[in-house]
Amino acid sequence: MKVAVTGATGFVGSRLVEKLLTEGHAVVAFTRGSASKLPQSPNLEIVTYNPKESGDWQTKISGCDGVVNLAGEPIAENRWTPEVKKALLESRTFTTQNVVNAISQANPKPSVLVNASAIGFYGTSETTTFDETSASGQDFLAEVCRAWEAEASKVKDSGTRLVILRIGIVLENGGALGKMLTPFRMFAGGPIGSGKQWFSWIHREDLVNLMMKALTESSLDGTYNATAPNPVKMAELTKTLGEVMN
Repeated sequence: MKVAVTGATGFVGSRLVEKLLTEGHAVVAFTRGSASKLPQSPNLEIVTYNPKESGDWQTKISGCDGVVNLAGEPIAENRWTPEVKKALLESRTFTTQNVVNAISQANPKPSVLVNASAIGFYGTSETTTFDETSASGQDFLAEVCRAWEAEASKVKDSGTRLVILRIGIVLENGGALGKMLTPFRMFAGGPIGSGKQWFSWIHREDLVNLMMKALTESSLDGTYNATAPNPVKMAELTKTLGEVMN
């Protein structure tokens, strides 16, 4: 199998590329900058690109069996100024639009697009249980997810199977967990906000395995929540982290 991965040097993408290569697949890894996080392999082609613009990079999708679209500016890196919010939205919608256009023009076409989204689609609630049929929320993240998924859905016009993964907070060394552990190492960790917020999470390895399954199993089609079965309250999570760290 030959797989194109956008956002290939990110927290999730780099691990997905590694797993694909380990299992003997060929990978086209799209990155905006350094690819030093990726392993060296004769089965790995690294393509430097601007995901928000059309370009020669799109031709690299021809001949791939599947595409995994993970590109997007990090949600929690900066305060949400109007400029940052614009970048968060456009880095997802423009990139996905360009990926979908590339798939439509590819010959042969990939059979599947696995597109990231987020549980932010649903908004937040301390009492409501959300599943894949639940309505979207009304906050900024929900707006981003709706626009993101709408662009991805256009790939179905090309006859390409679409799997959208609404991803929870991804935990592993680094990522969100790395940021949360810093105050605990300084003996200053505690719940964020009231501590009553639900925290829907997924381990990075489980998420990567789910992406592998979405690539290879044609029965998977549509939208799936990519989270652990049971969310936890923020207070419970930080209590557990504190016990482990201290």
